[in-house]
Amino acid sequence: MKKSIVLSVIMVAVSMASNAQFWDFSTPTQLKGTVNAETSEEGIPIFSNDSSMLYFVRTFDEKNTGDEFDQDIWASIRQDGGGYSESTRISGLNNKFNNAVVGMSSDGTSLFLLNAYDGKKDQKKGIAVSKKKNNSWSTPEPIDIPGLYIDGDFYGFHVNEKEDVILISYMGENSLGKEDLYICTKSGGTWSEPLHMGDDINSTGFEISPFLSKDQDTLFFSSDGFGGAGDADIFYSVKQGSWTDWSKPVNLGNEINSPKFDAHFSYSGKYAYWSSNRDRELSDIYMIEIFTPPPLKIGCSAVAASTNKGADGSIDLTIESGAAPYTFEWSNGASTEDILALSKGKYTVTVTDAVGHVNATTCYVDEPTIPVLAYENYKFKHNFGYNKSKLSVSKGDLKKFVNAVEKDFEEGRASVTIKIVSSASQVPTKTFGTNEELAKVRAENIKKVLMKYFKNKYADKVTVVIEKAIVDGPSYVDDSVNKSKYVPFQFVELVTE
Repeated sequence: MKKSIVLSVIMVAVSMASNAQFWDFSTPTQLKGTVNAETSEEGIPIFSNDSSMLYFVRTFDEKNTGDEFDQDIWASIRQDGGGYSESTRISGLNNKFNNAVVGMSSDGTSLFLLNAYDGKKDQKKGIAVSKKKNNSWSTPEPIDIPGLYIDGDFYGFHVNEKEDVILISYMGENSLGKEDLYICTKSGGTWSEPLHMGDDINSTGFEISPFLSKDQDTLFFSSDGFGGAGDADIFYSVKQGSWTDWSKPVNLGNEINSPKFDAHFSYSGKYAYWSSNRDRELSDIYMIEIFTPPPLKIGCSAVAASTNKGADGSIDLTIESGAAPYTFEWSNGASTEDILALSKGKYTVTVTDAVGHVNATTCYVDEPTIPVLAYENYKFKHNFGYNKSKLSVSKGDLKKFVNAVEKDFEEGRASVTIKIVSSASQVPTKTFGTNEELAKVRAENIKKVLMKYFKNKYADKVTVVIEKAIVDGPSYVDDSVNKSKYVPFQFVELVTE
């Protein structure tokens, strides 16, 4: 099919904020209002920085300065309802040649234009700049780009809003096939020579209508050399390092690209615009609304393990809102949405959605508690002979005492406190010096025996406390053989709690 006049003569775009990954967008529609006319062709949509003013090129309109086959710059003001005001030609910037805006400064005071102001048509193929003064545009002044020579009718420019990058599409000496993409950068007020942007984004076909994102890391362009739906499709590529290092071009898809010719992509605010002749022979300007992805919100609920120390708990993660698909990173190493076979504990997940939003949450898996039983408390009492102070857990009632405590632990008792009361009679002792010391030694000896016994298996469950060590009983009257009188006051007593 024959290419339209606008698309075959010049290929240009303008820098606006852009995003390479559109989460979702509306159905493409022709631009509302009077921009698209039935008998003419419209293309190359360029917006002011605040998106209020649209500049575009119109061909086949008898009102054009030259004739209907030349191109003029037209403009329209965006209305509150999303439509556009009556379109008008820009005064002072149109002549009998092909005119087009190829970029605008961020403050809106500079317009970059095709250099069609040197008199003879096609004598000079480059760009010019016009300054805004008192609501009118000054006479365009040419921009010197060293080493730029364009031979032929197929070329285009794009100037970013920072005014320090110019992208050019033309057949240069390093081109792989037809038009390729080149870049010039500005340093100290001087532009560099055109640099071929590399084989990643240039093919043996044509690459045209470049558009650089506001942060200068994503390039949109049209090409017939990377496959696609029609005569030219719109692609994007992400900068990997230098201006010659780009990711593999990605097609914007069949909703934006048609079986015909799609080019001049630009992105302004929450809307994207491009030129296409998908619905008729001549091109019109189309638009989509870029929908903002919803925030990533997540939650979780846990099912406890069925038994104490069990490992059959689970967590159900809920994605309340976000842009699918999602990736999951759990603190236990899992990467699925929900996780199973869990023991008691805290589990944290970090979720990332398709547009890079990140959120994290923590869920707790519980387990049944061991029931608290009313365990019996035990007592033990031993009466010592004169000056005796030691006992063994390997025999007698003390053995029965410690065995009873152990059995409770085996059945689930969590802890026990053993309280010691020791006593010495009034019978004098030379071995220990004083009866008070004898009572103290009896208490300390039994504590040491108990601590040693429970040390290996139940040290963390057993607490041994000396509650008191006393001297008691009747006064001594030189009758130490009277055991019935003094032995009841020579003892150690244990009580559990």
